[in-house]
Amino acid sequence: MIPLDKCFIIAELSANHNGSKDVAIETIKAAKRAGADAIKFQTYTADTITLDSKKDDFKLSQGTIWDGMYLYDLYQQAYTPWDWFEELYDIAHQEGLIAFSSPFDKTAVDLLESIKNPIYKIASFEITDIPLIEYVAKTMKPIIISTGIATDEDIQLAVDTCRKVGNNDITLLKCTSSYPAPIEEANLLMINDLKERFDVKSGLSDHTMGTVTPVVAVTLGATVIEKHFILNKEIGGPDASFSLDENEFTEMVNAVRAAEKAIGNISYKLTDKMKSGREFSRSLYITNDVKKGDILTKDNIRSVRPGFGLHPKYYNEILGKSFKKDFEKGTALKKDFFE
Repeated sequence: MIPLDKCFIIAELSANHNGSKDVAIETIKAAKRAGADAIKFQTYTADTITLDSKKDDFKLSQGTIWDGMYLYDLYQQAYTPWDWFEELYDIAHQEGLIAFSSPFDKTAVDLLESIKNPIYKIASFEITDIPLIEYVAKTMKPIIISTGIATDEDIQLAVDTCRKVGNNDITLLKCTSSYPAPIEEANLLMINDLKERFDVKSGLSDHTMGTVTPVVAVTLGATVIEKHFILNKEIGGPDASFSLDENEFTEMVNAVRAAEKAIGNISYKLTDKMKSGREFSRSLYITNDVKKGDILTKDNIRSVRPGFGLHPKYYNEILGKSFKKDFEKGTALKKDFFE
């Protein structure tokens, strides 16, 4: 289950191990130090995700940071070797992190099931792979789906596919599938719309630079935040340019947790601190020495701070009444002082 008591913050390892298992291990440990709740992997090989072809269809030219590369070559560089997964999951568990993955075909799901993967993530570009979504949903594990390239019909079909097999633990993530994504295209108002329109939990898979977007997302109801995480940007790699390092991720986590505290809840009940603060509110005070029988006028009573006297709402009502006895300037006015 995905914890519901706070925003679930996912550090996305993706290709940021740069081909080194030792780097992957150290990245998991750094993610824990940075405050992540989970570490997420991607489970594919170049052969399970594309074809080894040099036809133009397989050459990137969409304005990405990888333009000019062939898909097979990119994924051959970026994939996580499958014989790492069991050890990486064990290390994550030892660190107190939830480890899970995005599978990209059925064989990846089978591998992940063999190591008791607890949550599944469907990547943005796989939202149209309905057979894969159905296969994942049948595990009856929580399923998180990014919506970066999806129309509302795509999203509805994916959600319906999960529900058709009885899996209702669905979280949709607002995602802008640009790397990095321009902040003006974040469209965070979609987070709540996804929740209401499709009757699911919702959150953000973020590819913008920095930490502003995740913090705003939490204030708009995101229950999940996913952000690419890298041990050190100097190691390079396909995703390095739009990933957060340990210091940046820590800053994001701290800001998200502070935002959660600031959001609070809807309540008009006064806290003890607020009750104490009311002592500095306005109330009615005697502003000049008065004698018994003197009339209450605007010259001898006023609404001032602090708040120990009669409520100011009585001011007009009591003008013209008379004092029952002598009072000194600075005395908090009470109801039994006049008649």
